[in-house]
Amino acid sequence: MKPGYVYIMSNKNRTVLYIGMTNNLVARVLQHRSNESNYTSKYKCYDLIYWEYFQRISDAIGREKQLKNWHREWKWNLIKEMNPNLKDLFEEINDEF
Repeated sequence: MKPGYVYIMSNKNRTVLYIGMTNNLVARVLQHRSNESNYTSKYKCYDLIYWEYFQRISDAIGREKQLKNWHREWKWNLIKEMNPNLKDLFEEINDEF
């Protein structure tokens, strides 16, 4: 079975969150940055601020659904646990993968 990722993108001012799921995190972030996603291009969500890895894509799908149902405050608390400075994590993952 394929692995999967759940990720959260945000805009420069960190006022918008976009939660997604993919099996290729680097490629998907690059798609967002090249305006291939209507939502992220409309709201300028180009910064990767959170991600999780799952060995099975089905687990990633379940986690994405769970996070989309969370309150905004819970999402921010989760993000800040991993990324307290809310920096763009793309360069880190691009070097890692």
